[in-house]
Amino acid sequence: MDTPLNEVRHGEGAFFIEHEGRRVAELTYHRSGPDIVASHTWVDPARRGQGDAKRLVDAVVAWARGEKAKIVPHCSYVAKVTRGPEFSDVRK
Repeated sequence: MDTPLNEVRHGEGAFFIEHEGRRVAELTYHRSGPDIVASHTWVDPARRGQGDAKRLVDAVVAWARGEKAKIVPHCSYVAKVTRGPEFSDVRK
């Protein structure tokens, strides 16, 4: 059974969306002490503009809150999305 297309999954070092057995979007990260360093966000060109990247950021933010960790955005997209005051509890 295939994972629903918009379901964000979490694996080692990445949050991702798969369709028909292949990744169509991912946000990669690594841990640096207690921090989550968001390093790169990628979306398949055929899926761009459909909200996949935002769903990935929402997932990493929810995870960071659960872990009581801070996100260090090395990725420009993550930096842009998390710059508002509603992210002050997770943005470093």
